[in-house]
Amino acid sequence: MARPADLRGLLRLRAFDTGTDEGRSRERYRRAGLTAAAAVAAKMVGVATAVVTVPLTLNYLGVERYGLWITISSVSLMLGFADLGIGNGVLNTVSDANGQDDRELARRAVSSGFFLLSAICFAIILIFALLYSFVPWARVYNVSSVDAMREAGPATAVFVLVWAINIPLGIVQRVQLGYQKGFVNYAWQAAGSLLGLAGALMVIELELGLPWLVLALVGGPLVSVLLNGVVEFGWVRPWLRPAWRLCTRAVTRRILHLGVLFFVIQLSMTFSYFSDNIVIAQILGSAAVTQYAIPARLFGFIGIILGMVMAPLWPAYGEAVSRGDMPWVRRTLTRSLVLTFVFAAVPALALFVFGGLLIQVWVGDQVDPSVWLLGGLSVWTILSAVGASLAVFLNGASVLRFQTVCAVIMAAGAFALKIVFVDRWGVAGVPWAVAISYTVFIAVPMAIYVPRLLRQLAKRSREEDTGV
Repeated sequence: MARPADLRGLLRLRAFDTGTDEGRSRERYRRAGLTAAAAVAAKMVGVATAVVTVPLTLNYLGVERYGLWITISSVSLMLGFADLGIGNGVLNTVSDANGQDDRELARRAVSSGFFLLSAICFAIILIFALLYSFVPWARVYNVSSVDAMREAGPATAVFVLVWAINIPLGIVQRVQLGYQKGFVNYAWQAAGSLLGLAGALMVIELELGLPWLVLALVGGPLVSVLLNGVVEFGWVRPWLRPAWRLCTRAVTRRILHLGVLFFVIQLSMTFSYFSDNIVIAQILGSAAVTQYAIPARLFGFIGIILGMVMAPLWPAYGEAVSRGDMPWVRRTLTRSLVLTFVFAAVPALALFVFGGLLIQVWVGDQVDPSVWLLGGLSVWTILSAVGASLAVFLNGASVLRFQTVCAVIMAAGAFALKIVFVDRWGVAGVPWAVAISYTVFIAVPMAIYVPRLLRQLAKRSREEDTGV
């Protein structure tokens, strides 16, 4: 991250001259700062539109049909893995091409990635179309009213269709992130949220059914992505426009290789985090899940905010490593680790001290977290934030095999420890189980591996500079 004296560069709209090392360094920080600010702004717009949309749709649909919509939309969390990590593979390849000033590699990466994602899109639509008439949708969602039973299938079909189409169109987002122009992507995301709200208001005004409301809410962001792609590939970077003739076996294989590794990492870490409630429910009962989930959500806001701030460094690291600018990489990594620790530790410790009081004000006295639970969540929040900062660097440098092995082992170890700790110490055992597993299987190996990696990358950069 930049020094305080460099912060003025993060607020500047005009790009720095990238003809010098200093100019490239400032430009990376500027773009990362703009992307982080835009991500926060887009999130705020999304939350604001949700605040407006929820009561409107609840009053319009009624309790059962609104619950049907929530159930349908919640599937998107599981469907987030459907691109098999290919999007991240494209992002890394584009950022690598950017560092090498290699337009041809970027063109081949975008085209190969687009048609791979298009194949996934068509496969999803085909499978869904074949299964649609055989699925008892009303029974799947357990709805009983006439309107809900009639709309369950069509509403699901609309959601799946729009979501599937969004998979290949999302290539434009990966391109913008790869070129460190994520702030453009997040501006379009905010516009998509507003389009979704406008569409929902129109549907309610015209008194249309749930499938139309679903189309408005998820179609608005889709239109935004489509327009973003038209601008990006039509005017900003027309030379990146996907074309079948640009697809090559070598680049496709590279993207698939990166994608599979990203997919396994993402799946393993998701299992590590989201198995908490399952373990608690099975051992202690569903009522105990609430005692854990509310405090965990409060601490989770810290990671969400830090994640939005640190994520823009991902393509910046990739470009810098590809260009051989290892002093910038080492300097930025050190600063990001220090700042991440500080900005995670301060609020985490504050929540450790005042979390119980805040939760009481927030939800009442039905949830009463113990000191051990708050302490475990504090430790885990700090560990995961610092680890995420390291992961951003490793992702940008395309160092994935090491992360994959660590993530898989950590997921298995954390799950086993959760079972033991929850059975012995209740819900307070969950964060301690994850923190211990993360320390043993990820933090310690990273502490050994990352310094070696930095030395290897620096040595490779020197050899390339000297032609050895």
